[in-house]
Amino acid sequence: MSDAAGGHAPTRPSSEAPARGIRPARPGASARIERLDPLARAPVFGAMAALVVLLAATSQWYGFHRDELYFRMLDPAWGYVDQPPLTPLVARAITSVVDEPWALRIPAILAAASAVLVLALIAREAGGGRRAQAVAAWAAASASFPMVFGHVLLTASFDLLVWPLVALFAMRALLRDGRDGAGGPGHAGSSAAGRWWLAVGLVTGLATYNKLLVVLLVAGIGVGLLAVGPWRVLRSRWLWAGVGIAVVVALPNLVFQVANDLPQLRMGAALAEDTDGAGRLLTLPFLLLLAGPPLVPIWVAGLVGLFRRPAWRPIRLFAVAFAVVVLATIAGGAQPYYPLGLIEVLLALGAVPTAEWMRTRGRSALVWAGVALNAVVSALIALPLLPPALVGASPFAAMNQTVGDTIGWPTYVEQVAAVIDDARDADAAGAAASADAPVVITSNYGEAGAIARYGPDHGLDPGAVYSGHNALWFQARPSDAATDVVFVGELSRRVTGDFASCTTLAHLDNGLDVDNEEQDVPITLCTGRTTGWDELWPRLAHLS
Repeated sequence: MSDAAGGHAPTRPSSEAPARGIRPARPGASARIERLDPLARAPVFGAMAALVVLLAATSQWYGFHRDELYFRMLDPAWGYVDQPPLTPLVARAITSVVDEPWALRIPAILAAASAVLVLALIAREAGGGRRAQAVAAWAAASASFPMVFGHVLLTASFDLLVWPLVALFAMRALLRDGRDGAGGPGHAGSSAAGRWWLAVGLVTGLATYNKLLVVLLVAGIGVGLLAVGPWRVLRSRWLWAGVGIAVVVALPNLVFQVANDLPQLRMGAALAEDTDGAGRLLTLPFLLLLAGPPLVPIWVAGLVGLFRRPAWRPIRLFAVAFAVVVLATIAGGAQPYYPLGLIEVLLALGAVPTAEWMRTRGRSALVWAGVALNAVVSALIALPLLPPALVGASPFAAMNQTVGDTIGWPTYVEQVAAVIDDARDADAAGAAASADAPVVITSNYGEAGAIARYGPDHGLDPGAVYSGHNALWFQARPSDAATDVVFVGELSRRVTGDFASCTTLAHLDNGLDVDNEEQDVPITLCTGRTTGWDELWPRLAHLS
């Protein structure tokens, strides 16, 4: 396979496997990557297939994640207070056909597998041969947090693919500039490779409908371009056309944000407050965990290579972009996994010098042993491999919050239903004034989503469950006829004085000793509402 930009004749021997008796040139000594090796189909597609099989085989175990339960109950909209519309729309569409975890997680599995291919292509674009592409693919497939986000459908699941894809297209624009015969220092606007900026803009614009965090990535790339160049790209009409495409495609999303007083900024502030600054403290240690400790030397080699390899000078801006994203994550104090997308990119780049280092069997065995070890540990942490009865006694629920967030939902709903049944029986015995069952108001969207999903199995009306959490507060509130409420969580404390009686009747218990947000949460029955919902409902609103 020849370089798509037009390069055909090789000008350098592969540094991955030097001929016996010939001392190889210093890695990265060439000032330009003149040709690209063919895609290493067997190892790359093998890594993708292995990841798909592993994620698909475990996709139904345990249960829905709290975010998945939330997404499936959100009404379609242009946007929400806590996120853009894409992921909830995808979840709603899938669960309207097959309402099971395995079906809902198909997009996440496909995104994770596709990211493996894109990362192998990044290694290839950076001059990596078959071995480098194999290392990039299998390292990506074994990485810890990509495995976490490939197992459940989250907004971060699509970012697994989006960030490397933006990086790949930008690298093609930068590295192929001048290789296609139309560019050069004096012709930055005429290089055919510059057309890849159009793809960067399109992907960026579309990605804003999933998560606005992609803006941080392109801002980092922009800062890197200004800081370290190549500055001639700033004169490229393709670059600015790509910017224009991104703005036009993202415009409806941006209009929604402005028209609704920039809810994403409010949400970011709420997340930072909810973590109490822990995100700032955890960001740097998390860099060692995002791909997995055994892979740290590989992605660090990629980061170092951006400064030491002359052929990578045009993409040195990705080192600056990485610093920008890390610093912004620390300053924002929100989620410490935000730099994950660029860790993936550095991992792919690092596969090139790593493959060059693997000149002996011992070194090669060491690298592959590290990748294999990382895969095993990542799978144990990220995936539901243990029997549920053993999870509580293991460290995995504490190490990976998504494990706890997928356990116990049917049991919790059964316990809420039991309280409501007891309330109905008490009403019948006492000839209560209201024959209607109490409505349910939950402290978070996971509890509300669980009742909406599993409530009908226990005779509960999914339309009679509400929450003041995030977008659910805007979606619906109880009717004025609702006088009795079952509160799940500590919310009842805010409104105790607005009911004739409030009694805690039970506490949620998953029965597995798994410590998650719902364990030991009170279930409180409040009867005889004395304050109107116009006053009560705003007090129940909260973001996090």
